[in-house]
Amino acid sequence: MLIIGLTGGIGSGKTAVSDKFESLGITVVDADLASRKVVELGQPALKEIEEYFGSEIITEAGTLDREKLRELIAFNEEKRKWLESTLHPLIGEQISLEVSNSKSEYTVFVAPLLLETNAHNMCSRVLVVDVPVETQVTRTTNRDKTSADQVKKIISVQMDREERLKRADDVIENTGSIEELEKNVELLHQKYLALVNE
Repeated sequence: MLIIGLTGGIGSGKTAVSDKFESLGITVVDADLASRKVVELGQPALKEIEEYFGSEIITEAGTLDREKLRELIAFNEEKRKWLESTLHPLIGEQISLEVSNSKSEYTVFVAPLLLETNAHNMCSRVLVVDVPVETQVTRTTNRDKTSADQVKKIISVQMDREERLKRADDVIENTGSIEELEKNVELLHQKYLALVNE
């Protein structure tokens, strides 16, 4: 199966691109959504996290308090490593399950850290959504109501823009209108269909 790994820095427009692929009938598997599914109410991982971090990590509704969890692991290497070693295998299984259940001609796998992790190994091609760093900062501060410094910190942890572009098989420049972006996705869609039918 042709698996397109979709990635890009924060605020680059990955969601707009994956939404367009979805509207074209393509299955989109999202690493962020998979990571949420494995800690949903009733999932064994949620119980494990509660046992390790304590009940203050659970909201009144019984769900995971992500904000609190982020605070607890932000400056604690040991806790962060425990969480990663617990969740990463489960997230991997969830992603594999969703990819193998895909019925579309090809599958788009969205992962912000596709190239920073070994997740790109499961992909046939890497598609990068690219924008200048200034655009990333402006878009993310507007969208998430966060400070420019906070966004720059996130960008500094992600792969360098030039390095990401070097490792791309396909690139979508997302500096124009949403119409231009969707047109570019449609062109890639045709290209991927041709690859499938080769």
